[in-house]
Formats: sequence, C-alpha cells, structure tokens
Amino acid sequence: MSTGNYPPPAPDREPEPGNGNYAEAPSTAGTSSAAGSPAPGTGVSPPATEAAPATAPRPVADQPGVTRAGVVWAAVVAALVLLILLIIFILQNQDQVAVRYFGLEGFVPLGMALFIASVTGGVLVAVAGGARILQLRRNAHRARSPQRK
Repeated sequence: MSTGNYPPPAPDREPEPGNGNYAEAPSTAGTSSAAGSPAPGTGVSPPATEAAPATAPRPVADQPGVTRAGVVWAAVVAALVLLILLIIFILQNQDQVAVRYFGLEGFVPLGMALFIASVTGGVLVAVAGGARILQLRRNAHRARSPQRK
C-alpha cells in the first residue's frame, strides 16, 4: 500500500496511530472500528484525534511564492558570477593581437578583442529583437483599432 505524501516515521520510535503510516501498521482487514472510520485499504484516512505531528508538511498556501524581488536578486547574482568569470577570462588572455577592420589596424589584448566582438554581437541581436517587437506591437495595435469603433 502507498503511504501517500507523508514523511517517513523516525527510526527511533514506533508509528503513531493516525499519522498516515499504514504500510507499517498491522492489518485489520475484515474488521470495522467503532468510531465509524472507513476500512483500511480504501485510501481514506480516519479523522485525526490528536494535533498534527511536528514533521507534517506545510500546506502549499503557507509557502511563499515567487516574487519580483526574488527574481531580480537571482538575476543579479547570476550576472555577477558571469562578470567575475569574464574578468578572469580577460585577465588570462592578455596577449597582444593585431586587429584589422576596413583598413584600420591596431594591437589589442586578445581577451579585450573577444569581449568587444561579443558585446557588438549582443547589440546587433538586441537591435534586431527590438525592431521585431516594435513591428509586432504595431501589428497588434492595428488589429485592435477596428474593434474599438
């Protein structure tokens, strides 16, 4: 039989009656209790006569939900970890490399050249994404305009 979502009993004590550990309780099949509780094996637990044990799981309503502040905090921590890794990468790649671009030539540390290239790529992706978002907003606004009249 399944014990449901109840925590396992502590190994140093016997299971208490009514705590949901029916797999370890002796079988009383064929007998009915005087309290009118359902027969064992029906999947219905008898009414609790004592206070809930301290190890009972908390109801879902008591658990805190995800907040914007929590999400922002997690994003800031992730960004700081990435920045630390980026700084380490740049410091470990200090070899000078020649960079040529449309006839211009210069010497830049390798880590900095790769960082500049990645930031430039990110800016291009952000510009393309922003243009697409504006296009979708404009189309959605046009689709709603005739409905308002």
